[in-house]
Amino acid sequence: MKTKEETWELRLYIAGNTPKSQTALSNLKRYCEEHLKGKYIIEVIDLLVKPQLAEGDQIFAVPTLVKKVPEPIRKIIGDLSNEEKVLVGLNIRPASK
Repeated sequence: MKTKEETWELRLYIAGNTPKSQTALSNLKRYCEEHLKGKYIIEVIDLLVKPQLAEGDQIFAVPTLVKKVPEPIRKIIGDLSNEEKVLVGLNIRPASK
């Protein structure tokens, strides 16, 4: 049985502390605070430090955001600057018609 207040588990893969990585993380935090306040966990994985972790989620480009929970698992590649695309991609908001 699913609980109503599900915690979103998000994993952001980056490669070093680059401007693109910083942009992706700040965008992600902003969207989560606006739309998932108090209901999310962000795990940042630096593939320069732990390259072996890329295989588990099949990461081929960075930055890549992976939504682990709630299912289905979703991936979004890039700096997450397109809010509409990110929210629709993560299933936070339905696509506008």
